[in-house]
Amino acid sequence: MSSEERKITIIEGPTPEFEAVQEELADFLAGVLEGPSPQAYIALTRVRALNGPALVERCYRAWRERESIYLEFRTPMGLVQQVPIVAVRYVPTDEGDVLMLWVMLPLEVMEHLADGSNEDEDDLDELPPF
Repeated sequence: MSSEERKITIIEGPTPEFEAVQEELADFLAGVLEGPSPQAYIALTRVRALNGPALVERCYRAWRERESIYLEFRTPMGLVQQVPIVAVRYVPTDEGDVLMLWVMLPLEVMEHLADGSNEDEDDLDELPPF
């Protein structure tokens, strides 16, 4: 699998918004991913896609080959970040394809996301640790 196929890149639009996942789901994903890492959090983001089913298949293909696949995006400060995708779901809507991506957010990426926002940094404490 080529390096281009090992990532999903957000080309246009704002930095994705990441939502905290329920603690039970974070615990489940931690078990599936073979152990906790206090340096990362599981979060959900939704992104529009031209061909959602093809992107889901790209994720499945990488995971079948025991490879990681990443979401690549720019932070509000313009830094390019890549975070591992741990689960994916495609949802067709009237406005187009939407991918629900569960990603592992390392603390350093979360700090870059907080640097460019006007929100209180205490919001990072709302995410359950992975």
